[in-house]
Amino acid sequence: MDVQNLVLLLLPVAAAAGWYAANRGKGGPGGCSDSMMGSDYIKGLNYLLNEQQDKAIDVFIRMLEVNSDTVETHLALGNLFRKRGEVDRAIRIHQNLIARSSLDSDQRMDAVLELGQDYMKAGLYDRAEGLFRELMDGGMHLPSVLPLLLDIYQQERDWNNAIAIADQMGFVGEQPSRSVIAQFYCELAENACARGNDDEACGFLEKASEYNPRCARASLIRGQLAARKGEYNVALAAYEQVVERDIELLPEVLEPMHRCHAGLGSMDDMIGYLHKAISRYAGISPILALAEILGKEMGDETAADFIAGELARRPSVRGLSRFIDLSLLRSEGAARENLMILKNITDQLLENKPVYKCRDCGFCGKALHWQCPGCKHWNTVKPIHGVEGE
Repeated sequence: MDVQNLVLLLLPVAAAAGWYAANRGKGGPGGCSDSMMGSDYIKGLNYLLNEQQDKAIDVFIRMLEVNSDTVETHLALGNLFRKRGEVDRAIRIHQNLIARSSLDSDQRMDAVLELGQDYMKAGLYDRAEGLFRELMDGGMHLPSVLPLLLDIYQQERDWNNAIAIADQMGFVGEQPSRSVIAQFYCELAENACARGNDDEACGFLEKASEYNPRCARASLIRGQLAARKGEYNVALAAYEQVVERDIELLPEVLEPMHRCHAGLGSMDDMIGYLHKAISRYAGISPILALAEILGKEMGDETAADFIAGELARRPSVRGLSRFIDLSLLRSEGAARENLMILKNITDQLLENKPVYKCRDCGFCGKALHWQCPGCKHWNTVKPIHGVEGE
Protein backbone atom coordinates (compact mmCIF):
# COMPACT_ATOMS: atom_id res chain seq x y z
CA MET A 1 0.00 0.00 0.00
CA ASP A 2 1.48 3.40 -0.98
CA VAL A 3 1.19 6.65 0.94
CA GLN A 4 -1.77 7.89 -1.10
CA ASN A 5 -3.78 4.77 -0.33
CA LEU A 6 -2.96 5.19 3.34
CA VAL A 7 -4.26 8.76 3.24
CA LEU A 8 -7.47 7.57 1.62
CA LEU A 9 -7.93 5.15 4.50
CA LEU A 10 -7.39 7.97 6.98
CA LEU A 11 -9.98 10.26 5.36
CA PRO A 12 -13.12 8.68 6.83
CA VAL A 13 -11.44 8.38 10.23
CA ALA A 14 -10.44 12.02 10.24
CA ALA A 15 -13.85 13.09 8.95
CA ALA A 16 -15.67 11.19 11.69
CA ALA A 17 -13.35 12.59 14.35
CA GLY A 18 -13.81 16.07 12.95
CA TRP A 19 -17.58 15.74 13.08
CA TYR A 20 -17.43 14.36 16.61
CA ALA A 21 -15.11 17.07 17.89
CA ALA A 22 -17.08 19.83 16.17
CA ASN A 23 -20.41 18.70 17.58
CA ARG A 24 -19.01 18.15 21.03
CA GLY A 25 -17.44 21.57 21.04
CA LYS A 26 -20.49 23.57 19.79
CA GLY A 27 -21.31 26.42 22.03
CA GLY A 28 -18.69 25.49 24.63
CA PRO A 29 -15.95 27.88 25.64
CA GLY A 30 -12.78 27.11 23.72
CA GLY A 31 -14.61 24.44 21.73
CA CYS A 32 -14.01 23.66 18.08
CA SER A 33 -16.58 25.02 15.71
CA ASP A 34 -17.92 23.36 12.59
CA SER A 35 -16.22 25.95 10.47
CA MET A 36 -12.83 25.32 12.06
CA MET A 37 -13.05 21.57 11.59
CA GLY A 38 -14.46 21.98 8.10
CA SER A 39 -11.61 24.30 7.21
CA ASP A 40 -9.01 21.76 8.32
CA TYR A 41 -10.81 18.99 6.45
CA ILE A 42 -10.91 21.02 3.22
CA LYS A 43 -7.25 21.93 3.69
CA GLY A 44 -6.34 18.25 4.02
CA LEU A 45 -8.31 17.35 0.91
CA ASN A 46 -6.63 20.15 -0.99
CA TYR A 47 -3.17 18.86 0.00
CA LEU A 48 -4.19 15.37 -1.10
CA LEU A 49 -5.51 16.49 -4.48
CA ASN A 50 -2.27 18.40 -5.05
CA GLU A 51 -0.29 15.22 -4.27
CA GLN A 52 1.12 16.69 -1.06
CA GLN A 53 0.52 13.53 0.91
CA ASP A 54 2.83 14.44 3.82
CA LYS A 55 0.92 17.65 4.57
CA ALA A 56 -2.41 15.88 4.11
CA ILE A 57 -1.49 13.22 6.65
CA ASP A 58 -0.36 15.85 9.17
CA VAL A 59 -3.70 17.69 8.85
CA PHE A 60 -5.79 14.55 9.28
CA ILE A 61 -3.76 13.43 12.29
CA ARG A 62 -4.24 16.83 13.92
CA MET A 63 -7.99 16.43 13.42
CA LEU A 64 -7.90 13.28 15.54
CA GLU A 65 -8.27 14.88 18.95
CA VAL A 66 -6.31 13.02 21.61
CA ASN A 67 -8.60 11.68 24.31
CA SER A 68 -9.28 8.37 26.01
CA ASP A 69 -11.27 7.19 22.98
CA THR A 70 -8.62 7.95 20.36
CA VAL A 71 -5.35 7.00 22.12
CA GLU A 72 -5.47 3.48 20.69
CA THR A 73 -6.03 4.94 17.21
CA HIS A 74 -2.95 7.14 17.53
CA LEU A 75 -0.87 4.22 18.82
CA ALA A 76 -2.04 2.04 15.93
CA LEU A 77 -1.24 4.76 13.38
CA GLY A 78 2.24 5.27 14.79
CA ASN A 79 2.84 1.53 14.81
CA LEU A 80 1.70 1.32 11.19
CA PHE A 81 4.07 4.09 10.13
CA ARG A 82 6.98 2.40 11.94
CA LYS A 83 6.32 -0.91 10.23
CA ARG A 84 6.21 0.87 6.88
CA GLY A 85 9.62 2.40 7.60
CA GLU A 86 8.23 5.92 8.05
CA VAL A 87 9.86 6.30 11.44
CA ASP A 88 9.82 10.12 11.56
CA ARG A 89 6.02 10.13 11.36
CA ALA A 90 5.76 7.42 14.00
CA ILE A 91 8.02 9.39 16.33
CA ARG A 92 5.98 12.54 15.80
CA ILE A 93 2.70 10.79 16.64
CA HIS A 94 4.03 9.08 19.77
CA GLN A 95 5.83 12.21 21.02
CA ASN A 96 2.58 14.12 20.58
CA LEU A 97 0.78 11.53 22.66
CA ILE A 98 3.29 11.60 25.51
CA ALA A 99 3.08 15.41 25.65
CA ARG A 100 -0.66 15.27 26.36
CA SER A 101 -1.55 15.82 30.02
CA SER A 102 -4.93 14.14 29.47
CA LEU A 103 -3.36 10.63 29.24
CA ASP A 104 -3.52 8.40 32.27
CA SER A 105 -0.42 6.56 33.51
CA ASP A 106 -1.06 3.32 31.60
CA GLN A 107 -1.73 5.16 28.34
CA ARG A 108 1.45 7.18 28.72
CA MET A 109 3.50 4.03 29.34
CA ASP A 110 1.97 2.48 26.21
CA ALA A 111 3.09 5.52 24.22
CA VAL A 112 6.57 5.43 25.81
CA LEU A 113 6.96 1.79 24.73
CA GLU A 114 5.96 2.65 21.16
CA LEU A 115 8.25 5.70 21.04
CA GLY A 116 11.16 3.59 22.31
CA GLN A 117 10.60 1.15 19.47
CA ASP A 118 10.48 4.08 17.04
CA TYR A 119 13.86 5.29 18.28
CA MET A 120 15.25 1.78 18.07
CA LYS A 121 14.05 1.43 14.48
CA ALA A 122 15.75 4.75 13.70
CA GLY A 123 19.03 3.54 15.23
CA LEU A 124 18.79 6.00 18.14
CA TYR A 125 19.70 3.36 20.68
CA ASP A 126 20.61 5.75 23.51
CA ARG A 127 17.17 7.37 23.40
CA ALA A 128 15.43 4.01 23.13
CA GLU A 129 17.45 2.65 26.04
CA GLY A 130 16.44 5.60 28.22
CA LEU A 131 12.74 5.03 27.58
CA PHE A 132 12.97 1.27 28.06
CA ARG A 133 14.88 1.80 31.31
CA GLU A 134 12.11 4.10 32.50
CA LEU A 135 9.55 1.39 31.81
CA MET A 136 11.68 -1.31 33.44
CA ASP A 137 12.24 0.77 36.58
CA GLY A 138 8.49 1.24 36.81
CA GLY A 139 7.85 -2.47 36.28
CA MET A 140 5.84 -1.71 33.14
CA HIS A 141 5.69 -3.86 29.98
CA LEU A 142 8.58 -6.05 31.18
CA PRO A 143 7.86 -8.96 28.76
CA SER A 144 8.30 -6.49 25.88
CA VAL A 145 10.95 -4.20 27.36
CA LEU A 146 13.51 -6.78 28.51
CA PRO A 147 13.99 -8.40 25.06
CA LEU A 148 14.21 -4.94 23.46
CA LEU A 149 16.88 -3.79 25.93
CA LEU A 150 18.75 -7.05 25.45
CA ASP A 151 18.69 -6.54 21.69
CA ILE A 152 20.19 -3.06 22.11
CA TYR A 153 22.97 -4.30 24.39
CA GLN A 154 23.82 -7.17 22.07
CA GLN A 155 24.03 -4.84 19.08
CA GLU A 156 26.25 -2.47 21.07
CA ARG A 157 28.27 -5.43 22.40
CA ASP A 158 27.63 -4.21 25.93
CA TRP A 159 27.93 -7.66 27.44
CA ASN A 160 27.77 -6.64 31.10
CA ASN A 161 24.41 -4.95 30.67
CA ALA A 162 23.28 -7.81 28.42
CA ILE A 163 24.06 -10.25 31.25
CA ALA A 164 22.12 -8.14 33.77
CA ILE A 165 19.05 -8.07 31.53
CA ALA A 166 19.18 -11.72 30.42
CA ASP A 167 19.50 -12.75 34.08
CA GLN A 168 15.95 -11.44 34.57
CA MET A 169 14.59 -13.57 31.71
CA GLY A 170 13.84 -17.27 31.71
CA PHE A 171 14.38 -17.53 27.97
CA VAL A 172 16.00 -15.42 25.27
CA GLY A 173 13.71 -16.19 22.38
CA GLU A 174 13.46 -19.97 22.53
CA GLN A 175 16.89 -20.42 24.13
CA PRO A 176 17.37 -20.80 27.90
CA SER A 177 18.77 -17.53 29.21
CA ARG A 178 21.53 -19.29 31.18
CA SER A 179 23.08 -20.78 28.04
CA VAL A 180 22.93 -17.36 26.34
CA ILE A 181 24.53 -15.66 29.35
CA ALA A 182 27.37 -18.20 29.12
CA GLN A 183 27.97 -16.94 25.58
CA PHE A 184 28.07 -13.34 26.85
CA TYR A 185 30.76 -14.31 29.36
CA CYS A 186 32.70 -16.00 26.56
CA GLU A 187 32.53 -12.72 24.62
CA LEU A 188 33.97 -10.92 27.65
CA ALA A 189 36.67 -13.61 27.94
CA GLU A 190 37.70 -13.16 24.32
CA ASN A 191 37.87 -9.39 24.81
CA ALA A 192 40.11 -9.92 27.83
CA CYS A 193 42.31 -12.31 25.81
CA ALA A 194 42.68 -9.68 23.11
CA ARG A 195 43.93 -7.24 25.78
CA GLY A 196 46.39 -9.86 27.04
CA ASN A 197 44.59 -10.15 30.40
CA ASP A 198 44.49 -13.93 30.74
CA ASP A 199 43.57 -13.92 34.44
CA GLU A 200 40.49 -11.80 33.77
CA ALA A 201 39.60 -14.07 30.86
CA CYS A 202 39.79 -17.14 33.11
CA GLY A 203 37.43 -15.45 35.57
CA PHE A 204 34.88 -14.86 32.82
CA LEU A 205 35.21 -18.47 31.67
CA GLU A 206 34.47 -19.68 35.20
CA LYS A 207 31.29 -17.62 35.16
CA ALA A 208 30.38 -19.04 31.73
CA SER A 209 30.72 -22.56 33.10
CA GLU A 210 28.60 -21.68 36.12
CA TYR A 211 25.74 -20.67 33.85
CA ASN A 212 26.26 -23.53 31.39
CA PRO A 213 28.50 -26.38 32.63
CA ARG A 214 28.54 -27.85 29.11
CA CYS A 215 29.59 -24.69 27.29
CA ALA A 216 31.90 -25.97 24.56
CA ARG A 217 33.00 -22.47 23.62
CA ALA A 218 34.36 -21.87 27.13
CA SER A 219 36.47 -25.04 26.79
CA LEU A 220 37.72 -23.88 23.40
CA ILE A 221 38.91 -20.55 24.83
CA ARG A 222 40.55 -22.36 27.76
CA GLY A 223 42.45 -24.50 25.27
CA GLN A 224 43.59 -21.43 23.36
CA LEU A 225 44.79 -19.75 26.56
CA ALA A 226 46.71 -22.83 27.67
CA ALA A 227 48.29 -23.36 24.24
CA ARG A 228 49.41 -19.72 24.20
CA LYS A 229 51.27 -20.36 27.45
CA GLY A 230 52.83 -23.56 26.10
CA GLU A 231 50.74 -25.71 28.46
CA TYR A 232 50.02 -28.24 25.75
CA ASN A 233 48.65 -31.05 27.92
CA VAL A 234 46.17 -28.67 29.53
CA ALA A 235 45.22 -27.34 26.10
CA LEU A 236 44.70 -30.83 24.69
CA ALA A 237 42.42 -31.76 27.59
CA ALA A 238 40.36 -28.62 26.92
CA TYR A 239 40.16 -29.30 23.18
CA GLU A 240 39.02 -32.87 23.77
CA GLN A 241 36.38 -31.51 26.13
CA VAL A 242 35.13 -29.25 23.33
CA VAL A 243 34.45 -32.27 21.14
CA GLU A 244 32.80 -34.17 24.01
CA ARG A 245 30.41 -31.28 24.53
CA ASP A 246 29.75 -30.49 20.87
CA ILE A 247 31.18 -32.83 18.26
CA GLU A 248 30.21 -30.36 15.52
CA LEU A 249 33.13 -28.22 16.71
CA LEU A 250 35.66 -30.96 15.89
CA PRO A 251 36.94 -29.16 12.75
CA GLU A 252 37.72 -26.09 14.90
CA VAL A 253 40.10 -27.95 17.22
CA LEU A 254 41.97 -30.30 14.86
CA GLU A 255 44.65 -27.83 13.79
CA PRO A 256 45.38 -26.50 17.32
CA MET A 257 45.46 -30.10 18.61
CA HIS A 258 47.98 -30.95 15.90
CA ARG A 259 50.19 -28.05 17.03
CA CYS A 260 49.99 -29.17 20.67
CA HIS A 261 50.95 -32.77 19.85
CA ALA A 262 53.77 -31.49 17.65
CA GLY A 263 55.02 -29.41 20.57
CA LEU A 264 54.88 -32.46 22.87
CA GLY A 265 56.34 -34.85 20.27
CA SER A 266 53.27 -37.08 20.67
CA MET A 267 52.08 -37.38 17.09
CA ASP A 268 51.19 -41.06 17.59
CA ASP A 269 48.58 -39.93 20.11
CA MET A 270 47.20 -37.50 17.56
CA ILE A 271 46.92 -40.28 15.00
CA GLY A 272 45.08 -42.47 17.49
CA TYR A 273 42.70 -39.63 18.36
CA LEU A 274 41.96 -38.99 14.68
CA HIS A 275 41.16 -42.66 14.04
CA LYS A 276 38.61 -42.53 16.88
CA ALA A 277 37.23 -39.23 15.62
CA ILE A 278 36.71 -40.63 12.12
CA SER A 279 34.54 -43.38 13.56
CA ARG A 280 32.41 -40.84 15.47
CA TYR A 281 32.27 -37.86 13.12
CA ALA A 282 30.64 -38.05 9.70
CA GLY A 283 32.59 -35.18 8.12
CA ILE A 284 35.80 -35.10 6.07
CA SER A 285 37.94 -32.88 8.34
CA PRO A 286 39.49 -35.61 10.53
CA ILE A 287 40.24 -37.67 7.41
CA LEU A 288 42.10 -34.78 5.80
CA ALA A 289 43.95 -34.09 9.06
CA LEU A 290 45.07 -37.73 9.31
CA ALA A 291 46.04 -37.80 5.63
CA GLU A 292 48.26 -34.76 6.24
CA ILE A 293 50.14 -36.59 8.99
CA LEU A 294 50.39 -39.81 6.95
CA GLY A 295 51.79 -37.85 4.03
CA LYS A 296 54.58 -36.39 6.15
CA GLU A 297 55.42 -39.63 7.91
CA MET A 298 54.81 -42.26 5.21
CA GLY A 299 54.67 -40.38 1.92
CA ASP A 300 52.12 -38.81 -0.39
CA GLU A 301 51.12 -42.11 -1.99
CA THR A 302 50.06 -43.54 1.38
CA ALA A 303 48.08 -40.38 2.11
CA ALA A 304 46.37 -40.52 -1.31
CA ASP A 305 45.48 -44.21 -0.88
CA PHE A 306 44.02 -43.47 2.55
CA ILE A 307 41.83 -40.64 1.23
CA ALA A 308 40.69 -42.76 -1.72
CA GLY A 309 39.56 -45.51 0.61
CA GLU A 310 37.61 -43.07 2.78
CA LEU A 311 36.01 -41.35 -0.23
CA ALA A 312 34.41 -44.64 -1.18
CA ARG A 313 32.55 -44.55 2.15
CA ARG A 314 31.84 -40.81 2.40
CA PRO A 315 31.96 -38.86 -0.88
CA SER A 316 33.33 -35.33 -0.47
CA VAL A 317 34.40 -32.62 -2.92
CA ARG A 318 36.97 -31.38 -0.40
CA GLY A 319 38.32 -34.89 -0.04
CA LEU A 320 38.43 -35.35 -3.82
CA SER A 321 40.25 -32.03 -4.21
CA ARG A 322 42.93 -33.11 -1.73
CA PHE A 323 43.22 -36.53 -3.40
CA ILE A 324 43.81 -34.81 -6.76
CA ASP A 325 46.48 -32.56 -5.21
CA LEU A 326 48.37 -35.62 -3.95
CA SER A 327 47.93 -37.47 -7.25
CA LEU A 328 49.29 -34.52 -9.24
CA LEU A 329 52.57 -34.79 -7.33
CA ARG A 330 53.27 -38.18 -8.94
CA SER A 331 51.65 -37.86 -12.37
CA GLU A 332 52.71 -36.51 -15.73
CA GLY A 333 51.65 -36.33 -19.36
CA ALA A 334 48.01 -36.98 -20.30
CA ALA A 335 47.19 -38.28 -16.82
CA ARG A 336 48.34 -35.02 -15.29
CA GLU A 337 46.32 -32.98 -17.78
CA ASN A 338 43.20 -34.98 -16.97
CA LEU A 339 43.77 -34.50 -13.27
CA MET A 340 44.16 -30.75 -13.80
CA ILE A 341 40.75 -30.69 -15.49
CA LEU A 342 39.24 -32.45 -12.47
CA LYS A 343 41.09 -30.10 -10.15
CA ASN A 344 39.63 -27.06 -11.89
CA ILE A 345 36.15 -28.55 -11.57
CA THR A 346 36.51 -29.22 -7.84
CA ASP A 347 37.94 -25.75 -7.26
CA GLN A 348 34.93 -24.20 -9.01
CA LEU A 349 32.56 -26.34 -6.96
CA LEU A 350 34.19 -25.21 -3.73
CA GLU A 351 34.65 -21.57 -4.69
CA ASN A 352 32.39 -19.28 -2.63
CA LYS A 353 30.59 -22.28 -1.18
CA PRO A 354 29.42 -21.65 2.40
CA VAL A 355 31.01 -23.80 5.06
CA TYR A 356 28.62 -23.10 7.92
CA LYS A 357 24.84 -22.90 8.23
CA CYS A 358 22.48 -21.83 11.00
CA ARG A 359 20.24 -24.72 11.94
CA ASP A 360 17.47 -22.29 12.96
CA CYS A 361 17.20 -19.73 10.13
CA GLY A 362 19.40 -21.20 7.38
CA PHE A 363 21.95 -18.35 7.29
CA CYS A 364 25.08 -19.54 5.45
CA GLY A 365 28.65 -18.28 5.58
CA LYS A 366 32.29 -19.22 5.31
CA ALA A 367 33.19 -18.34 8.91
CA LEU A 368 31.94 -19.65 12.23
CA HIS A 369 29.70 -17.14 14.02
CA TRP A 370 28.83 -17.79 17.64
CA GLN A 371 25.79 -15.56 17.21
CA CYS A 372 23.96 -16.09 13.93
CA PRO A 373 23.93 -12.82 11.93
CA GLY A 374 20.51 -13.80 10.58
CA CYS A 375 18.29 -14.82 13.48
CA LYS A 376 20.62 -13.60 16.30
CA HIS A 377 20.43 -16.98 18.05
CA TRP A 378 23.52 -18.22 19.84
CA ASN A 379 25.50 -21.37 19.07
CA THR A 380 23.24 -22.41 16.19
CA VAL A 381 25.76 -22.04 13.32
CA LYS A 382 27.29 -25.44 12.53
CA PRO A 383 29.39 -26.97 9.71
CA ILE A 384 27.49 -27.94 6.57
CA HIS A 385 27.55 -31.68 5.95
CA GLY A 386 27.22 -33.44 2.61
CA VAL A 387 29.22 -33.92 -0.58
CA GLU A 388 30.12 -30.21 -0.88
CA GLY A 389 30.61 -29.67 2.87
CA GLU A 390 31.88 -31.77 5.72
